[in-house]
Order: sequence, then C-alpha cells, then structure tokens
Amino acid sequence: MACSVQLEGCSCWRIIPMVDPTLAEMGKNLNEAMKMLEDNQRLEEENEKKYARKDIPGPLQGSGQDMVSILQLVQNLMHGEEEEETSQSYRLQNVGEQGHMALLGHSLAAYISVLDRERLRKLTTRILSDTTLWLCRLFRYENGSAYYHEDDREGLLKICRLVIHTRYEDYTIEGFNVLYTKQPVIYISSAARTGLGQALCNQLGLPLSCVCRVPCNTMFGSQHQMDVALLDRLIKEDVESGKLPLLLVANAGTPGAGHTDKLGRLKELCEQYKMWLHVEGVNLATLALGYVSSSVLAATKCDSMTLTLGSWLGLPAVPTVTLYRHEDPSLSLAAGLTSSQPVEKLRALPLWLSLQYLGHDGIVERIKHASQLVSNRIIHSVEDELSSPVVVFKFFQEYSNRGICGRARRIPNCALSLQLGEQLAQLVPASGVDVVELEDEGTCVRFSPLMTSAVLGTEIQDIDQLVDCLKMKIPVLTSTLQLREEFEQEVRRTVGLLYIEDLGWPGLGVVRYNYHSDGKNDDKQEKELEKINTELLKKLNELESDLTFSLGPEFGGQKNCVYIGMVTEDLDVSELVETIAATGREIEENSRLLENMTEVVRKGIQEAQLQLQKANEERLLEEGLLRQIPVVGSVLNWFSPFQASAKGRTFNLTAGSLESTESTYVSKAQGTGTTPPPTPTSSLAKQRLPGQKAFKRSLRSSDGFSETSSISHCDDLEKMDQRPPALCPGPEQGPLEMEKAEEQKEVAQAQTDTEDIHSDKSPPDCTKVEDQASQR
Repeated sequence: MACSVQLEGCSCWRIIPMVDPTLAEMGKNLNEAMKMLEDNQRLEEENEKKYARKDIPGPLQGSGQDMVSILQLVQNLMHGEEEEETSQSYRLQNVGEQGHMALLGHSLAAYISVLDRERLRKLTTRILSDTTLWLCRLFRYENGSAYYHEDDREGLLKICRLVIHTRYEDYTIEGFNVLYTKQPVIYISSAARTGLGQALCNQLGLPLSCVCRVPCNTMFGSQHQMDVALLDRLIKEDVESGKLPLLLVANAGTPGAGHTDKLGRLKELCEQYKMWLHVEGVNLATLALGYVSSSVLAATKCDSMTLTLGSWLGLPAVPTVTLYRHEDPSLSLAAGLTSSQPVEKLRALPLWLSLQYLGHDGIVERIKHASQLVSNRIIHSVEDELSSPVVVFKFFQEYSNRGICGRARRIPNCALSLQLGEQLAQLVPASGVDVVELEDEGTCVRFSPLMTSAVLGTEIQDIDQLVDCLKMKIPVLTSTLQLREEFEQEVRRTVGLLYIEDLGWPGLGVVRYNYHSDGKNDDKQEKELEKINTELLKKLNELESDLTFSLGPEFGGQKNCVYIGMVTEDLDVSELVETIAATGREIEENSRLLENMTEVVRKGIQEAQLQLQKANEERLLEEGLLRQIPVVGSVLNWFSPFQASAKGRTFNLTAGSLESTESTYVSKAQGTGTTPPPTPTSSLAKQRLPGQKAFKRSLRSSDGFSETSSISHCDDLEKMDQRPPALCPGPEQGPLEMEKAEEQKEVAQAQTDTEDIHSDKSPPDCTKVEDQASQR
C-alpha cells in the first residue's frame, strides 16, 4: 500500500510507502464509504426534510458542505477581502518547510492520541524525553526538566505553585491558612512585562500585596537593570515583618529595551534568602551560540527559565518551554509541571519534529543570523548595552532654551518618535520594527530581530533599507521640529488665526481660523466655525504643495482645526500662515456676502408682496366695483373698455431693491443697474519659478522683480507652455495687424507689450494682461 503526496513548492510527486495499517485501511475503505453515501443520499434527504429545523444556520443545513467549499471559506476568512488587502498592509509570517513540520506535528498528535494506552505511553515518553534532552543541551541547562505550555505565562505560574508546595510543607493539607500566617512575596522587576504580577496573583489566589515591584537602577548602571542593593533592602524589610521571600523574576533581555539583569549577583542573593530564581527574556536565545556573554551565561545557574522557541526559530504553533530543576517529582506533579496523562505529553510533538528537521546547525544559524543583523548596522541609542541583540532608539533634538540661561537641553519628542516608528514599519515591513513605551525614555522605536527575523524572513538588505529610510526621515523630523516655534510665532501675531497646542501631533502644528462673533449664540457660532474651517481645509488641500493638511487624529484630536504634517527645511512659514489667514478671510467674507444677499432677497420679496397688494388696491379703485363682478364686469368692459397702464417691478439682486420696469418698456432693453461689488479674493499671488510648488523658499527674492520684469517672466512661461502671449489690440489695429503682431519675434513682442502697458494711450482692456501676469 502506498500513498502519493505532493510537497509544498515542488511540482513532483513522491511515493511514500504506507506501513501504518490504519492509514492503509482508511485509503482502502474511502471509495466504498463514498459510494454508500451516494446510494443513500436520496433517502437521507427525504428523511432530513421531515425532521429539518428552520433555525439551523445556513452552512449546517442539508447534508453538509464538501471539502472544497469549506477550505474556500477558511481561505476567505484568513486573507479577507481584496479591498482590505490593498488598503491595509500587514506582516505575514514566513512559514518555511520547518514551519510545515510544526503544523504536521499537530495533525500527528491528534492521530497518535487514538492509539492504545500502552503504545501511547511509550511513544509520548520517547518524544518528551528526547525533546527535553535536546533543549537542555542546546541552551546549556544541565539536568533539567521541561514543561510545555501554550501561554507564555503559564510556566511561571506552575513554578510559583511548585515553590509554594516546597516552602510550605502543610500547604497540601491546610491550604491558604498556611499562607495567611506567613505571607509569601514574589519580587518582579519594574521593567518586566506589563500585568505579569497581577496575572500571577489572580491565578494563585493571592492578594496584590504579595507582589513586590523592584525599581531599576537610577544612579549607576543601566536604567533598565534591577537595583540589587535596593532589592536586598526590600527582602530584609519583608523578613523582619514576618513575610516569606518566595521567588524572584529576573530578565535576560527586558521586554522593552532588551537589557539583562545582574544574574550572578541576583543568584547569590537568592541563595542567601533561600529564594527561587526564575529568568526569562529574548537574550536567552544566545545560549545556543558558541560565544555567550558572561551576563547571559549566568542564567544557566538559575532555578528555572522560559524559552519562546517559536519566535526565535520561526516555528508556528509550537509550545513555549519552561526548563527547571527540582528533585521531588511528587511536588512537580502537584504543581502541574508533570502529568500522568500521556495525551498532554503530545504537546512536545511539533517541537520534536521541528528540532530534528532543523538540526543543531540550523538552530544555531537562525539565532546567529538574527544576532548579526544588529552588529555594526544600527547604533544603540537608549543605553550602551552592546551584548543585547535588541536595539531601541528615539528621536531627539538639541537646542538652546533662552529661558534656562541658554543651556542646551536634550528634549525627546515622543510624537515624532511615534511617527518615525510607524513610518519605518510601513516602509520596511520585513524589518519588524515596532514602537514601545519605556518608563523613563517615553516613546521609542525597537528593533528586535530575535523575535521577528525568523518569522518575517528579515535579511541584511532589509536592514540596509531600514538605515536608508532613517537617513531620509531624520532631516524631515529635524526641520519640522525647528520650524515649529517659528510657525507658532507667526500664527500668534496673525489676526484671525488661533494657535492650538497639541503636544501629541508630530507635524508642524495645529491652527484654527477664528470666526468673528457678531452677537450670535454659541451653537450657531460653533456651526459657522466648523463650516469655515472645513472649507479652509478643502481649499488648502487643493493647492499644489508638498504639505499635508488634515483634521488630525481620529481619537483625541481638537475639533474645527487644521493639522499640518511634516515639512522640509525650505518651507516659507510666513507665506504659509499668510495664505491660511487670507483663505480663511475669503471664505468668511463669501459666507457673509451670501448671508447678507439672502437677507436682502427675503426683505425684497416682502416689499414686493406689499407693493403688489397696494397695486391691486389701486387697480380696484380705478376700475370700480362693477367691473369686479364676473358677468357685469365682462359686459361693461365690452361696452366701455378700460385703458390701464402696465406697471411692473423688477428686483435688483445687486442693489437689493425693487425697481420699476417702465424704463424697460420704453427703451425695449433691460438696464444694467448698479455695478456688483467685487468678490473678495486672496491677494497672495507670489511669483514662483517653473515647477516650484507652493510655500517653498525661492532662490530669488520677490522684491527684485519689477512690474516690467514680472510681465516678461510671465511671457516666458507662456512661451515654455507653447501658448502665444495675450496681445492688446490698439484703437486702430485690425485683424491683419493682429496676425502680424502675433508673428513677431519674442523679444520685440515683449518690448511692445511693455510699452503698450505703460503708455497713456493704452486701451482699458490692457489691464487684463497685467492682472493675468500678476496672478500667474
């Protein structure tokens, strides 16, 4: 009996001999089972209709779904809709052949669990002993036992139970009464994972007072290492108060900055007070390398350690391993570190298969590759921790503060660091960078290749690309931070604009156009303010510039404001602020003009109604009462027609008044009326070079342009666009003369236009040339 299997990524088929009788029997009976189902399908459908329930969901109705439909549904749920994939980028784990072995382990574990108890016991014992031995040798942890668990905090929880059973002899009999007489204390570093102490107390049934948070060094050494002297003092105080120091959780690579505690000194302190030392952290992965730093090598002397092999080696769905040393197997069984159920021992099967597939060289190569991605490529910025394979950096700017005697201060900007981290993660997703919040430094960008490189497939070229992106983004961040103060000053001195302080915004700043109140209520004024600033944002986005204008963040942003994003050093801040103020005034004036016109129209309609009513009354008096009677009036009008003059009214929108139409009937033409007021427009039409976008500092000053040179420059731009310049016909010029003028040379034509503009005999239409040139 043989089975054909197609390997992933391979076009060939391999014939694998099937020695398992159960699998052979499954293949033999497959066709017979399918045939039986097809023969009885009609009968089952008839019976199903009799007992069908209408409240069963769609996929469960009928005789079920086929395998292709179910797998298609799973694929749609995994990858989502096409629109979501294009609009939002996400990191996809790199599942190689070693990952396929781990996934295969879960399927084999389900199959092996149906074996008879004796065969299952022998198989699980072999798998568990092999995996434990390999891990202890790989990570230099001699004579250790292993506990395999899904939750990475579950191993530490079982260790705490083991220590409680060890230190409290009557705990199995008396339970919490023993803990009440002598309260246990668990010491955790302040740089540990968030919520770790609370999770332990909840699972163990202990009050939060049983967890002691040990501060890190503040005077000497790293800011992320546990203060050993302060820990010694805290333990002595707890002993004197009748408490029992139980366990210490140390870090070989803190979750945030990746720093390693002084494990050697901590081990001596634990031996002095008979405490249990548990170590966890990403730096434990370097124990598998040939050269290990002395600070991390001290972790091999601890009482227990937690290893997250899935992220280190890029293995999906493999369990986390907690290695420990203890001599009493009965207490380990009571704490839940070992189990008498053979099925639970199958948790190690995916890891057992993956370790054999990788081998010693493959395991070391992956950890070594991740460690080398850090060396000599990115500089550590938070602390000088050269032995850590974790890099944490942040953006900061040195400047002189006039309020503190001109001393230079290093002021980090958390908002800019957050923006930098998000942009790097988007530009180089294979690098695995993310943003972390540290207690003292604030927002930082973290690069931890041991946790991400095997999963994402990070290579050296990805790190080179990351460094290039850093070099490209840093000048933009620097110029944005430097121009913030100038932008704030320009906004505060500009009438009509209000500067909004938002420390969480990483861009140039936040501005709001102030609506001039004229006695309106607050609700109407707020709506008017929102309308003006919304229109202002729309107008600014229509400009051809490199700036980004938005409404700000989705949550926590100010209302009715314009948020300005990152800027470069060639930004003309004064022009930007002046344009915002002028555009806001234009929108406000247009809004008031429309509002006034609406009011004028309303009053005009009321006046027209009154005049029409008055005209009807006058017509009634002129015609008499008899002419208003339907039958009598018709007869009277037939015998004696009434000659009445036609009186009409017209409403002038510009003047806002009613006017008589008598002049229209006399002249047979409608009058022009009053000249409408000019529409308020922005006076900001600065000269820009070809291809230069708005708000950029030009190389030539705008004061150096005369009126003549500005027109000549506009003519040059028209020639570049291959469009003939606008010519102004003189009083005596005809069509032939116009054609000859267009065929003249460019220099003579520009001189002629300039002379015509400055001459007194220029026609009124020539002013359009100057207006067009100034607008361009």
